[in-house]
Amino acid sequence: MTGESLFASYQSKEGFWDEMCGIEGIRLPYRQLAEQVHPLHLSNLQEKEALANRLFMNQGITFTVYSDNQGIERIFPFDILPRIITAAEWQHVEAGIKQRLLALNRFLNDIYHDQQIIRDGIVPADLVAGCPHYNREVKGIDVPHQIYVHISGIDLIRGEDGRFYILEDNLRTPSGVSYMLENREVTKRIFPEMLSSNRVRMINNYPLILHNILLSLSPRPVSNPTVVLLTPGIYNSAYYEHTFLARQMGIPLVEGRDLFVDNHKVYMKTTTGYKQVDVIYRRIDDEFMDPLVFRTDSILGVPGIMSAYRKGTVALVNAVGNGVADDKAVYAYVPAMIRYYLNEEPILPNVPTYQLANPEERTYVFRNIENMVLKRTNQSGGYGMLMGNKADEKEIETFRGEVEKNPRDFIAQPIIRLSTVPCLIGGKLVPRHVDLRPYALCGPDGIEIVPGGLTRVALREGSLVVNSSQGGGSKDTWVVDI
Repeated sequence: MTGESLFASYQSKEGFWDEMCGIEGIRLPYRQLAEQVHPLHLSNLQEKEALANRLFMNQGITFTVYSDNQGIERIFPFDILPRIITAAEWQHVEAGIKQRLLALNRFLNDIYHDQQIIRDGIVPADLVAGCPHYNREVKGIDVPHQIYVHISGIDLIRGEDGRFYILEDNLRTPSGVSYMLENREVTKRIFPEMLSSNRVRMINNYPLILHNILLSLSPRPVSNPTVVLLTPGIYNSAYYEHTFLARQMGIPLVEGRDLFVDNHKVYMKTTTGYKQVDVIYRRIDDEFMDPLVFRTDSILGVPGIMSAYRKGTVALVNAVGNGVADDKAVYAYVPAMIRYYLNEEPILPNVPTYQLANPEERTYVFRNIENMVLKRTNQSGGYGMLMGNKADEKEIETFRGEVEKNPRDFIAQPIIRLSTVPCLIGGKLVPRHVDLRPYALCGPDGIEIVPGGLTRVALREGSLVVNSSQGGGSKDTWVVDI
């Protein structure tokens, strides 16, 4: 079987927006790719698939599944055919993300200072106060340049109308960027000529952009600030990414035990003595950062680091307390934030969201449960969800009981008919559902977004859950100038 016959036998799913095929056949962005794959035999593609797997294995590109007794380390599944986005589509996505992050940064600065958006009745006070990630310990702290969200991974989906929607905001310690970068490197190896011939925009400058932003946040006016990446350690699910980014930026990878605080300043232990640290790119959650302020049993953080943060002698990236802005219940108010702070209409719409703390909305959701997905407001990775169209009566009743106990902890959204893209699975080209996580970097000079992002794929047939912990994989994402 040749690549041409693979594409000829491809059948998109009825009722879903297929990003490669429309009524007219193969859409323009995919035509050159299809023509380049046509002469290849299936055996050639399978050899490239095997090479990609070996490259991921040799690089140690893995993720962790804590709940699997068969062994927790896995290679991140990779589909060799790229997902393609046009320059015009990307321009729209980029503008929408920048607008959203401007509003979210202002919201975080506001609620940790004057709380004007609450006083004006735009966002309910109890919604913020009831968020477990609203961090009273950082109220009043002035962060550098009033930037709270330096690194974000905003999840988007494409609906059956072909439009992009914001699914959720990841503003604490977003992960996955190393997979985006490694996906591109693997694509270069298996399809070396395609990237240039298809005019694909580059993404490999992400570590450089991030490093420059980290340097710019130094509280000390020194020519060479000390920047470190703080990791929870080797047992963290994203440890590969921590080591990858530290290596790419040329900065030390440290654990909490490598740092200490003296006179409200953070120091790093080195073989040549103690060295003051200016900027910490932290991959540790708020509650583990300082056992003197948060969880007293934490051995991951640094005792006294919050005192240094409050004094302004060290910058923490991302800022402590960001979780209130990516709470799934607060998510519903982001369009209102955009109107309030920017006096603009949202460029990228939210997915309609029902607050289950509202009795009327809760009743409506359970009456229409077969069309709904219910989510815990502070869980991620595909956990804490109920897909109404897949659940049986017992599962629904159990979930209803949990909702009734603490309705603030749940939201519901209509089940979106996620767009599909072609994937090479079992020797056939088949449609699978995808989302997109672009990575945005906010610094004193503005917001930069590398063109593309991490495309996550629900590899199981019929599945709408793209998370790697739930059987998902990924693709290289091309933004092409056509």
